[in-house]
Amino acid sequence: MSHPASRVLGMLELLQTHHHLTGADLGARLGVDERTVRRYATTLADLGIPVAAARGRYGGYRLSPGYKLPPLMLTDEEAAAVVLGLIAAEHLGLTTEAPATGLALAKIRRVLPTNLAERLAGVQESLGFTVDRRATAARPATTTLLTLGAAARATRRVSLTYRSWKGAVSLREVDPYGLVFHAGRWYVTGFDHRRGEIRTFRLDRITAVDLGEATFVVPDGFDAVGHVTRSLAGVPYTWEVEVLFEADLAQVRRRVPATVAEITETGDGVLLKTRAQSLPGMAQMLAGLGWPFRIVGPPELRDAVREHAERLTEHAAR
Repeated sequence: MSHPASRVLGMLELLQTHHHLTGADLGARLGVDERTVRRYATTLADLGIPVAAARGRYGGYRLSPGYKLPPLMLTDEEAAAVVLGLIAAEHLGLTTEAPATGLALAKIRRVLPTNLAERLAGVQESLGFTVDRRATAARPATTTLLTLGAAARATRRVSLTYRSWKGAVSLREVDPYGLVFHAGRWYVTGFDHRRGEIRTFRLDRITAVDLGEATFVVPDGFDAVGHVTRSLAGVPYTWEVEVLFEADLAQVRRRVPATVAEITETGDGVLLKTRAQSLPGMAQMLAGLGWPFRIVGPPELRDAVREHAERLTEHAAR
């Protein structure tokens, strides 16, 4: 005889909610007899959910420890994905200022099966990252992130109280086009009505955010990630540098971070545009990439590359 799926799941929900229930209690709540309850327990066990049954006056049913993960029942693969995601988010800084990541990990570990918990602990203890931990990076308030996310989704204008890098505080009316996580920091990009142009703001410098009633339309084809990376790459330095590489666009983008330069494909090659304080440092970077290149500007960079080549020649002769 088949068992209605809704009642089997109802029994699972009852066992998740209550530490222990007798067969009579379960039968009364589900509207079945105790014999049917026993069949339901067998069905749950066949699905990989161990239901412990005890006979006698104080007997009944309960879930074995480690198989209760409210409000969701997760497979080993799903639980591993959640744990590893939280570990990576904490390392990369993809969290808010509230210490929620560690607490969430602790809660999940408490309800994981012992074998899976030990295996995941082994992964965490031996796990290394090629990206440095940004422990010193300021993190935004949770309410700031959630409010801006809701505003961007509903295309509603917000009022920001913003602190600049110099410490000056200003009130901004912004149409938030999108949120971007880049190089360990959260950003919001959108139309700044005070400046009359699209601007980028760091979330950790927003001290207050209020959702307004006015709505807006995001420009067609607007790329929030591209705008943020270009705006950060355009931080003013001394030298305007343009170099054409004889290389594949994907190769250059893999080797040159978006925070360092703007990379575009042209008919003459892959164009790198950036600003630099040190031309000798730029010459070293170009040489280290290993691709043929042509310097568009500035002319002084040619001298820096020649000098760097001469030093390498001297070192090779030693």
